[in-house]
Amino acid sequence: MRIEGKREALEIECADIGGSTIHDANLAGSRIDDCNLSRVAISRANLAGATIDDSTMPGARFHNMNLGGANFEDVNMNHVIIENANLTSVVIRDCKIDGMYINGVSVVEMMAAYQAKAEGQK
Repeated sequence: MRIEGKREALEIECADIGGSTIHDANLAGSRIDDCNLSRVAISRANLAGATIDDSTMPGARFHNMNLGGANFEDVNMNHVIIENANLTSVVIRDCKIDGMYINGVSVVEMMAAYQAKAEGQK
């Protein structure tokens, strides 16, 4: 089926449309719920204001992304690798950081050294 040049809301339910291609389409305000999107490829998409909730993304790859102003809350980021990223003004709070390294330096050890130095200056 091909839909081209139309502006209407579609309701797709209990359908197998795997392998479909969506190109140059406006999906603003759409809702995708309880769907298998494994191995989906999204490129050159405006996802400003998008919400991804109660979903799994193991093995997902984020490349050449602008995540400025993004909020990650109650997220399992176990074994995540962040490379060549601008982390200016990033705030990390109330997080489990065991085994976390920045440029080969243990963050747990770095925090312990910082806290020891701060205690010694009191």
